[in-house]
Amino acid sequence: MKPTVFAKLSVMMLLEYFIWSSWYVTMSTYMGVNLGSSGVQIGAAYSALAIATMISPFFVGMVADRYFSAQRIMGVLHIIGAVLLFFVTEISDNTVFYWVILFYSLLYMPTIALSNSIAFHQMTDPGKQFPWIRVFGTVGWIVAGLLISFIGIEKTSSTFVMAAVASGLLGLFSFVLPDTPPNKSETSASKVLGTEAFVLFKNKAYVIFFIAAVLVCIPLSFYYELANRFLNELGVENAAGKMTMGQVSEALFILAIPFLFKRIGVKNMLLLGMTAWILRYICFAFGDTGSDVWMLYAGIILHGICYDFFFVTGYMYTEMKAGEKIKNAAQGLFTFATYGLGMFIGTWLSGFVADFYKSGDVHDWTRIWYVPAYIAVGVLVYFIFFFREKREIGQA
Repeated sequence: MKPTVFAKLSVMMLLEYFIWSSWYVTMSTYMGVNLGSSGVQIGAAYSALAIATMISPFFVGMVADRYFSAQRIMGVLHIIGAVLLFFVTEISDNTVFYWVILFYSLLYMPTIALSNSIAFHQMTDPGKQFPWIRVFGTVGWIVAGLLISFIGIEKTSSTFVMAAVASGLLGLFSFVLPDTPPNKSETSASKVLGTEAFVLFKNKAYVIFFIAAVLVCIPLSFYYELANRFLNELGVENAAGKMTMGQVSEALFILAIPFLFKRIGVKNMLLLGMTAWILRYICFAFGDTGSDVWMLYAGIILHGICYDFFFVTGYMYTEMKAGEKIKNAAQGLFTFATYGLGMFIGTWLSGFVADFYKSGDVHDWTRIWYVPAYIAVGVLVYFIFFFREKREIGQA
């Protein structure tokens, strides 16, 4: 790959995830402070991204990929998205806010797949080259959080303005990205949905894992939706910046996965990931800004194990079970079920829980964090008792 192409793809990834981090992490805090939103209303706004995750494969697979060059359609989507993000700052009604965020999410989520397609199209060895490109996405997420904290805009509409500016820049920049021509092959709705991968459900071990993956997205959504609001209500300064420790942890722990995957096996990897979810929410339940502030930091840093050891390992396990022929369909189905269905359930539940344990303007955060902890315990027990592999994949 030419250095100029590598540089362009790296900037693309950095901006792609900078945009997401800019508005998504602090949205619950913004809604609570500026819109007076209830937990249910905040949960609905976060569910918009889950809905978009379930719908976007149809757009990418059946429209964008077949009729347009990927970089051009991505440019158009980001430019329109920039306009919507600016418009968000003028909204004071929760219902209108939800519909605009939903519309924006439907524009943004396809760009994740499009950016991956653009990157893969330029690679001669994706297995080695893609991680070096994708890591700039994590860098972008971290930079956005640090910038929000540095300029002190965590509770203001300026986070959406920052995302809008970045979206406009990426929209324009997309038109100078390497050409990724449309795929003229016929793509059916069943193929886009990943129904070819339903054959995996004949394997009992994979069914058990698949159900666990959907269920574990419920505690995941509690973190994405409530963590920033929780830290701000506790009085943690520069919460968005401190939360980037989770992404640093994610980037570091992912390096250990190939080694551990072979050493301890997929089941133990998944069990470690689920155990980390329990520990995270215990830390949040009992942490404070005094002598136990270390528990808050521990809960954030555990994100690396929570995410990498379950979801990254889960993608690897899915690919190994699927094989070469249906691996793309299997990964699409896994994403649909977890970041789509699982996160949709979780965002609504977390909203109801946040309202249930709220008195006036005060949340009982200890009781709130007990809920995802209990769910994680339930998933862990279920997985221990029912998941069996005749010969554990990934174990020597």
